[in-house]
Amino acid sequence: MLPLLFVPVLVRFLPESLSFLVAKGRSEEAGELARRYEVALPTAPAADNQAAAGRWNSLAGLFRGGEWSQTLLYWPASFGGLLLVYGDATWLPTLMRGEGYNLGSALTFVVLFNLGGIVGMLIAGRASDRFGAPRISAIWFALTAGGVFLLGVHMPLALTFVVVFLTGVFLNSAQTMIYATVSIRSRPENRATAVGWTSGMCRFGAVFGPWLGGQLLAANKGDWGFTAFALAGLSSMVFIGIARTARLEADRWE
Repeated sequence: MLPLLFVPVLVRFLPESLSFLVAKGRSEEAGELARRYEVALPTAPAADNQAAAGRWNSLAGLFRGGEWSQTLLYWPASFGGLLLVYGDATWLPTLMRGEGYNLGSALTFVVLFNLGGIVGMLIAGRASDRFGAPRISAIWFALTAGGVFLLGVHMPLALTFVVVFLTGVFLNSAQTMIYATVSIRSRPENRATAVGWTSGMCRFGAVFGPWLGGQLLAANKGDWGFTAFALAGLSSMVFIGIARTARLEADRWE
C-alpha cells in the first residue's frame, strides 16, 4: 500500500509530455517546460490532423489514414498477450501437476514465474530503448512461445525452474512493450485513446485465457494447454511483426 501513497505526489510533480501539450494547444505551458529542461519544442501538428473533441471522434481517429491497419493489428496482438499472461498465471500449477510435478514444485513455479516478470520489466525497458519497443516485443513473444511450449515437456526439475523463470522474464514484459509500441506509433493528440483502447481489447484476452485453460482441463485435454498458450504467443509475435513492417513501408513512402 505504501508505494500507492506516492502516486498523487508523482502525478503532481512529473512534467506533462511536450508533444501532448503542443497538440492540445497549451503552447505556453509547453514553452515553459521546454525552457526549464532546455529541450527543443516539438512542432505543432497540422490543423487537419488534429482530432475533433469527443470520445467517438477520438476513436474514429484510430482508423483514419494509415492508422486503421496499426489499430487492427495491435488489438489482437494485445489480446493474445494477455490471454497468455492470465491463462498461464491461472493454470500454471494445475498444468505442471498434470505433467507429473508435485504440488510444492508447482507452487514454486508460480513464484519463479512472477519473479521473472519483475526482472523482465527491467531488462525489456533497457532493451527497447536501444533496439525499439516493437522489435523487442516481437522477439520476446517468440521466446515466450518457445518457453511455454517447453513447459509441456517433462524435464529435470532444475531445468524446468530455469525455463519457468525465463518464460516469466519474457512474457510479462512482452505485453508491456505493446503499450509502449502503441504509444510510440500513435499521433500525440490521439495517443491516450490508442493506448486505452489497446489496453481495453487485451482485457478480453485476460478473460478468455483462464476460460480456455479451464475448458481444456475439463475436457481432460490439459496437455494441450501449453500448446494453446504457445500459439497465442506466436500469434502476437506475427501481428506485431506485420504492424512493424507495414509501418516501416508507410514511413518509407511518406
